[in-house]
Amino acid sequence: MSAEAKHPVRPTGATAVLRPRQSPVVTSATGGEFTLSSHVSAPGFSPVDMLYGALAGCLVISARAAAAKLGVLDKLGDVSARVTGRKAVEGPSRVEAFHVEMEIGGDIDVAVKKEIAEAAEGEICTVSNTLRGHPSIEALLVDNTVPV
Repeated sequence: MSAEAKHPVRPTGATAVLRPRQSPVVTSATGGEFTLSSHVSAPGFSPVDMLYGALAGCLVISARAAAAKLGVLDKLGDVSARVTGRKAVEGPSRVEAFHVEMEIGGDIDVAVKKEIAEAAEGEICTVSNTLRGHPSIEALLVDNTVPV
């Protein structure tokens, strides 16, 4: 059996659209949709919140995978990850440091919980691995207003 048959590949990617006098709407490759909050006091997710949320979500999913790998999935309780960050004072606007607090519940020894957290963050989570890896960004302007 091929690797693709065992593990179907999930479509990935997102498109954000900003229409005049509206908030940006982001649509995932799978059809999920949410509206971004672009005002400081408005409830909702800003793009930076989404960055923190992507890391937090990836970590809890990865913790479950790590628990399964370690044979303790049946003992795993609630898992939470709280992610905050510090924006850089100088240079381009960016998050300069992330702070992660993970809680792993369940009838599992503290040493194994630590293994789960370390494996989730350091090996399994695509988002943390990507942020640590300084990925390149290839930006391209597509102008559909120019006639062919």
